[in-house]
Amino acid sequence: METITVALGDRSYPIHIGPGLLDDSNLYGASARQMLIVTNEIVAPLYLDRVVAALRGRQVETLVLPDGERYKTLATFGTVLDRLIDANFHRDSCLVALGGGVVGDLTGYAAASFQRGVDFVQIPTTLLAQVDSSVGGKTAVNHPRAKNMIGAFHQPIAVLADTDTLKTLPTRELSAGLAEVIKYGVIVDAPFFAWLEQHMDALRALDGKALAHAIRRSCEIKAQIVAEDEREHGRRALLNLGHTFGHALEALGNYERWLHGEAVAIGTVLAARTSQALGWIDAATCERIEKLLALAGLPTHASGIDPDALLAGMRGDKKADKAGLKLILIKALGDATVTRAPPEATLRAVLAEQLA
Repeated sequence: METITVALGDRSYPIHIGPGLLDDSNLYGASARQMLIVTNEIVAPLYLDRVVAALRGRQVETLVLPDGERYKTLATFGTVLDRLIDANFHRDSCLVALGGGVVGDLTGYAAASFQRGVDFVQIPTTLLAQVDSSVGGKTAVNHPRAKNMIGAFHQPIAVLADTDTLKTLPTRELSAGLAEVIKYGVIVDAPFFAWLEQHMDALRALDGKALAHAIRRSCEIKAQIVAEDEREHGRRALLNLGHTFGHALEALGNYERWLHGEAVAIGTVLAARTSQALGWIDAATCERIEKLLALAGLPTHASGIDPDALLAGMRGDKKADKAGLKLILIKALGDATVTRAPPEATLRAVLAEQLA
């Protein structure tokens, strides 16, 4: 096991990475006597009993939700709160998010809101959640017209990234997680990007050594950025590379056509091609990014999408302000920046070409 610390003063917390962590009650970091485990119908048969056993001796309640991004809603959020109230949970209770990004975001938002904030533990069971969404305290649910528009910053007290859970992850979900891993190389770490180019086959084959390195490096980068800019007033926005495009795509696909990581992969290509259109990077750099995403088993283009509809969706992005849309664009591999969106004519031309 390896442990990385997210340094946030008295709200600092560990990210534990390694095999077999679910069974170690000492890693949960919770002293609460009341624990609600929130999971979904896919993960529950695989791991719920083990987490319940690890928390024995406490009042442990469970809630199994339907699986899928389309259930990351205020209605499902209300279901979690109903369970807490029905079970007479107190202010010193703790929630446990056992699942992927949807379960983690939803459970975290419930923890942020119940009695104005209670503890929660993240147990991410997908690669995407282990390297990204479980770390950093972003919690949210979706609005029908915009992803993650309703939420709060609320840090967990611990993250348990049990790498054994990846053995049951469908191939498509593994690839979706690799989109976020690749993101870290593009935004701040060109040597890591080059390492991914050399080890993508090993990652897709679930090689333990390669996975451990990719997860650890991804978490190191995110932990450092979150410690510097917890509430995304500056540098943390870099972590949204491809997400402004990707979130709009997800909404246009009714949160069913693409997994989050797939939409981010397409969005990353769009960000790269926009950067090329501005003269910041060359075609060869764009092609390296596209090739690595494709090697990860990810889509790099979206057909049948109206550029105007995508632009309209992007204008509702959380990073937009009264001055307009912001994007994360690429100055070089390992060097991304937050910038005002280029003229709409430039964006429209990129979208028209890439979405054809």
